[in-house]
Amino acid sequence: MDIELSYDRAGRLCAIGGTEISYKRRDKRPRTLGSWSIEYQRFSSLLSAVGGVEITYRRWSSLPRTVGQWSCEHSRSGAQLLRIGPHDLRYDPHGGNVCGVGPLEIFYGEHGSSPIRSQLPGRGDSLSDELLLMLFLTLFWQEQTREACEAYYQARR
Repeated sequence: MDIELSYDRAGRLCAIGGTEISYKRRDKRPRTLGSWSIEYQRFSSLLSAVGGVEITYRRWSSLPRTVGQWSCEHSRSGAQLLRIGPHDLRYDPHGGNVCGVGPLEIFYGEHGSSPIRSQLPGRGDSLSDELLLMLFLTLFWQEQTREACEAYYQARR
């Protein structure tokens, strides 16, 4: 099953397959994923919940510790998220982009810029809620990391 990833004019991810992602005007942070509301920690860009699924972080860090009942596993350096519960994350060895989460594969546009589609092996007509959440979180956290790196390098100039 192919899952198209759509973007709005501002370059924000606005749909995963048939599931819309909404934003407040002039806000980079998503507010809904389909019918699920997205909540953030107070005065922060860290997600605190998507729908009824609570997200916790390591103390004094932006590294996710749990997603609902699932624990998260990171590389020793903390640079890469390796697993969310039963779902392994796979990375492109050249660019460091996430190229898979669980059974999903993620494909990028030219030059590895933005993810443009995802693929789930087999024939199905819809993405399960669990995999939709994992794909959203993976893409969201990857974009946050990319923005933080860009800000860091611009500040050093």
